Amino acid sequence: MAGRIPREFIDELLTRVDIVDVIDAHVPLRKAGKDFVACCPFHTEKTPSFSVSRNKQFYYCFGCGASGSAIGFLMDYLHLGFVEAVRDLAARVGLEVPEEAGMDATPRRDLEPIYEALEQACGWYRRQLREHPSAGRAIDYLKGRGLSGEVAARFELGYAPPGWDNLSRALPGIGAAVLERAGLLIRREEGGHYDRFRDRVIFPIRDRRGRCIGFGGRVIGTGEPKYLNSPETPVFHKGRELYGMHLLGRAAGNEVLVVEGYMDVVALAQFGVDHAVATLGTATTREHLERLFRVTHHLVFCFDGDQAGRRAAWRALEQALELLHEGRTVDFLFMPEGEDPDSLVRREGAEAFADHARRVPLSGFLFDHLQQGVDLGALDGRARLVDLAMPLLRKVPEGAFRRLLLQRLSELSRLQPDELRVLLDGDSKRSHPSVRPARMERHRPSLVRELILALLHRPELGKLVDGDALGKGDLPGLALLAEIAAYGREHPQATTGQVLEHWRDRPEGEHLRRLLAREQLVEPDDLERHFRDGLQRLEARLRSSRLQALLHKRDLDAAEQEELRGLLGHSG
Repeated sequence: MAGRIPREFIDELLTRVDIVDVIDAHVPLRKAGKDFVACCPFHTEKTPSFSVSRNKQFYYCFGCGASGSAIGFLMDYLHLGFVEAVRDLAARVGLEVPEEAGMDATPRRDLEPIYEALEQACGWYRRQLREHPSAGRAIDYLKGRGLSGEVAARFELGYAPPGWDNLSRALPGIGAAVLERAGLLIRREEGGHYDRFRDRVIFPIRDRRGRCIGFGGRVIGTGEPKYLNSPETPVFHKGRELYGMHLLGRAAGNEVLVVEGYMDVVALAQFGVDHAVATLGTATTREHLERLFRVTHHLVFCFDGDQAGRRAAWRALEQALELLHEGRTVDFLFMPEGEDPDSLVRREGAEAFADHARRVPLSGFLFDHLQQGVDLGALDGRARLVDLAMPLLRKVPEGAFRRLLLQRLSELSRLQPDELRVLLDGDSKRSHPSVRPARMERHRPSLVRELILALLHRPELGKLVDGDALGKGDLPGLALLAEIAAYGREHPQATTGQVLEHWRDRPEGEHLRRLLAREQLVEPDDLERHFRDGLQRLEARLRSSRLQALLHKRDLDAAEQEELRGLLGHSG
């Protein structure tokens, strides 16, 4: 559970509030059948793809995949913390947020000193850029990169002066242990601490809510490492955060540029390109992409044109494939040899980044990359291309883009699209055996995931599940299926939103949200019958697996012998 608010209160709160009223107060909704729709507030679109279900107390965008409960909406839309969102909803319905015995209701109260230390350090670094006797070198460096005072102020650039204990002396009210947890001090082996950032231009890193979570430091002159980031801390995780994300606003408009360094972001802003963000010394992750697709439908990755840049671009492409729902697009803009976004924008201006002729669409980069070293003039070469392409195309959600990728592969391989589709679907069935209820979802998930998905939409179906029977199996996801079924038995009136909130702070919670986002359920009238059928197949599979295990075991105890007789009788 997020924070330290009792789970029972969260369930009660989500029973009292109506997600339609909550969202309609911020995004006007209109009735469409049994649900409500609007243009998505998390990405730019002209046709409404944002759907809100009063029955399930759940929202979902078919364009960008944003989804969640009323609590999740306030967190994403208003950039609130979990407890802030809960308090907002509680105030709407006249409930007082309780605290568990002996615990404060504020989530992760222990993180507040870290945020405070980082914020104070940010202010101190900024003052040093204006006041420190050695700051002239930093100012000359920034001016040499063509930056104005206005842009430097917008990005809150600062200066860490030379010396080993400047920061700890400047912030005497904050203990060394807190500064170390914040990534600002490094512990000496012989005892004591020293400043992590010394004689560097400082770039504060803020999260989507605008909180300072870390810093980047650029060495002045020569020295290694050239760029130094804060280490991983309780509030800073490089695989999640993007530099400049907080300045994009609620919607980034038509596109967002993804570059490799924070100096590129600042330099582009100097020339009016203010829709760029940067990864923080790490490869592009799925979480990066999910966050970006919440503010735009179009990403443009800007990488160096050398081999390292193209490898980074390929990793980004692999991460993006599963997220390419309808309306989302990805392009690649490779820098000319010897150029980076900073140098290119200074030499050619903002027009260089708006020139669509320079961009390579994801589909083009995908097939160009796969064709390297493949002889399309030979049968085995074309077969090799199909073998390389299939695992990647299988990741792409069903829709027009996937069909067009198959069409392009057909042109290159000289196989008909229908033949390729048979290969694609046939391999998928062999690697993911399942029986799929009619119209239940689009991507043919495994049987266990299929049953989990049905429980997410109809938790009361948990009454049909025999938890003891599931407990004897070892299929992936089986334990989670049994747990959700138990929750449904205990809370037969629960909604989809309540189920998600129950698992929010567990790793499985993110998996459940992604499952709902990828495998949208078109619920048939006889869902319960489909669920019963799927459950029977699962139980039969588990019995067969258990029977084989007992038959191959040498010494059975009395209980196992009795179980074996029962299984043989059932199979007969």
